[in-house]
Amino acid sequence: MPVSAEVLDRRRRRTREEILDAAWALCREQGLAGLSLRELAGRVGMRAPSLYSYFESKDAIYDAMFAQGQHQLAEHLAFLPDEGITREDFRAAARAFFEFCVEEPVRYHLLFQRVVPGFVPSEESYALAVAHLERLARQMASAGVDQTRHLDLWTAVLTGLTDQQISNDPGGDRWGRLLDEAVDLFCDHAGVPPTRGRKR
Repeated sequence: MPVSAEVLDRRRRRTREEILDAAWALCREQGLAGLSLRELAGRVGMRAPSLYSYFESKDAIYDAMFAQGQHQLAEHLAFLPDEGITREDFRAAARAFFEFCVEEPVRYHLLFQRVVPGFVPSEESYALAVAHLERLARQMASAGVDQTRHLDLWTAVLTGLTDQQISNDPGGDRWGRLLDEAVDLFCDHAGVPPTRGRKR
């Protein structure tokens, strides 16, 4: 009995997910730039050329991983309100972003640093990152923080603390302990009031 197109498509998606899971595992062990297609194929029980039936190149695998990571970040930050952001929300956002990054450094490196030589996300995948940044800009604007320089400062503060934590105290909390202090410094600078409600 012939297999339906729906079943074949489901099997293909399952295999792609299995390949991506194995790719993440390999990158955790060997670093992003050390991803070997031969070893990846072996992990999922196929020969390296067979990978091209699912991904057209190594960069296509990185691109799918990038998109996957962006979706995970959006889900992780979905609890934040879109309007009426308060100082408490800034603190919660900083903590959530920081924890998301330090729990999976390889994912953080792929999403926020250029550690894979020559890899550039596709327009479709990069659009997910742009959408996240645009949502962040709207949230900040709802608190009266609507200058691009403040958005740049916010992302620099968070990634700076994250970089320090991952690089210099993996598994610890040396820089995590500074999050609330850094958020308060930022909010004081940007004019976000300490009380609940929008900036007037």
